Amino acid sequence: MGRTLIEKIMSSHGGGDCGPGDVVWIDIDNRTARDFAGASVVGNLEKYGGDSPISDRSKTFFTFDCNVPANTIPYANNQQRIRVFARKHDLKVYDVDAGIGSHVVIEEKFARPGTTTVGTDSHLNIMGSVGAFGQGMGDVDIAYAFKTGKVWFEVPESVRVTLEGLPADGTEAKDIALAMLRRFNSHELLGKSVEIYGPWLKSASLEDCVTLSSLATEMGAIIALIPPNDSVLEFFGITRNEAVYADSDAAYLEDYTLDIEGLKPLIAAPPSPTNVFAVTEKTDVKVDGVFIGSCTNGTYKDLKYAAELLRGRTVAPGVMLKVVPATRATWARLLGEGLLKDIFDAGGIVSNAGCGGCASGQIGMTGEGEVQISTSNRNFKGKQGKGNTYLAGIGTAVASAVLGRIASVHELKGVL
Repeated sequence: MGRTLIEKIMSSHGGGDCGPGDVVWIDIDNRTARDFAGASVVGNLEKYGGDSPISDRSKTFFTFDCNVPANTIPYANNQQRIRVFARKHDLKVYDVDAGIGSHVVIEEKFARPGTTTVGTDSHLNIMGSVGAFGQGMGDVDIAYAFKTGKVWFEVPESVRVTLEGLPADGTEAKDIALAMLRRFNSHELLGKSVEIYGPWLKSASLEDCVTLSSLATEMGAIIALIPPNDSVLEFFGITRNEAVYADSDAAYLEDYTLDIEGLKPLIAAPPSPTNVFAVTEKTDVKVDGVFIGSCTNGTYKDLKYAAELLRGRTVAPGVMLKVVPATRATWARLLGEGLLKDIFDAGGIVSNAGCGGCASGQIGMTGEGEVQISTSNRNFKGKQGKGNTYLAGIGTAVASAVLGRIASVHELKGVL
């Protein structure tokens, strides 16, 4: 019997001949901790790690992205505590200027196909976008990974989802992710490793894959693994033989299909990412603000698209558009190509790289009664403030900012 993708990755990292339900200790290629919970990781290492608390400095680093630059004294204290520890042990810190840690791990090509990454970020399973394993864990587990280079996992059951057909023009990866959230809202994927296939994914960009995998947590899945396509292989400069794929005779707990033929833009209304509707069903909802960014939709490709849609247009009166690039490299490229000016001229605010509105106290928070369209991944009550957050793709976010109400990108045609 062949192996699924998660089984092959865990097997190659010390899991042996493992299958669903087996508890295995696996080697971790990349061990990370962010500013949120990172100081607790440091505390555990200082208390229990001994004189040599780090097993391999070349594989261990910190990323600051939740509250950057720190705008509260507790966050400033936590970040500085991490810096002091990192200097003492010669560890790399991707500081407050670097951007979202999960994106940095991919951008720096640490999370290559088939590798393993753990950290204190609940969306570290975004590594599934490149056919790699990633998982967010608690501070004690991450401290143990820093110290030993290993952690234990129970091998999850694998399911396969095939996306049939091709979406309509103007439909984005976020819409496909929302379609999956709408379909799998009854815990079918809970605790599962999900492999996603289909014709759309064969030509999807790396950024598309990042968006899709970043919502695995909201689907209840352990991870959404996307077998590396040509775009991903080209990004890492590797061949198909150097990546990892499921065996053709692998066994899956379930095989699902989801028809995305002609799919049009979708939006998730409060209070849950699974509360999904066609954008055209919510066009009577007026908006107060729009947030574009996060690990789900903060890439260069995302923000380039936003800038192009905004060029020559103006954000509606009374609407505040907030844009946060995912990484410093993305910020620099947008700046160099003049795309930030398009956003600025349209009336948008561009902040420094980071998580932005996904983290309390950062740009993108909402006040009571405020309606915001967000390209992030969660709209639970209180997640982005006391307002009402709707989740959408870039096109819907920009159209809503310009028209002052929820709108599809198709409505922007002819609006200047």
